[in-house]
Amino acid sequence: MQVLILYFSKSGNTQKLAEAIAKGVEKVEGVNGVLKNTDEVTQEDFLASDGVIAGSPVYFGVMAAELKKVFDDFVGTRKKMEGKVGAAFATSGDLTGGKETVMMSILQTMLIYGMVIVGDPMSATGHYGVACVGEPDTKTEENGMKLGQRVAELVGKLFG
Repeated sequence: MQVLILYFSKSGNTQKLAEAIAKGVEKVEGVNGVLKNTDEVTQEDFLASDGVIAGSPVYFGVMAAELKKVFDDFVGTRKKMEGKVGAAFATSGDLTGGKETVMMSILQTMLIYGMVIVGDPMSATGHYGVACVGEPDTKTEENGMKLGQRVAELVGKLFG
């Protein structure tokens, strides 16, 4: 079983959070985490994954165009993604920078793909996903690992 951690990162902060999420996925036996940025992901990566955790920095309150382009370009895979697990994460440069609206834009896209959506667990923040301002601190990295682990556990239950 496989979970794709897909991200766009300009400053490196979103990549750091993606790496923490991947560590959480790897904690679950039998589930492989595949970390890809928007420049290197392929449709085969998408289709081979039982779950996708997608992340973006805040760009005008929605996901970055680079991440949206992946979803747009892969729209032909939409029916094959139905029933797979989806989750989101975001980073911003300001406390009120729109992290929740970014995660919602990602989750809305995943819903249109027919995916089963999950937020982060109650042991993290119990909201739409994991988010931070600037570089992820230790607590945010821990919450990222919890999100990755939660998605991987659900993948194991659904596809194991």
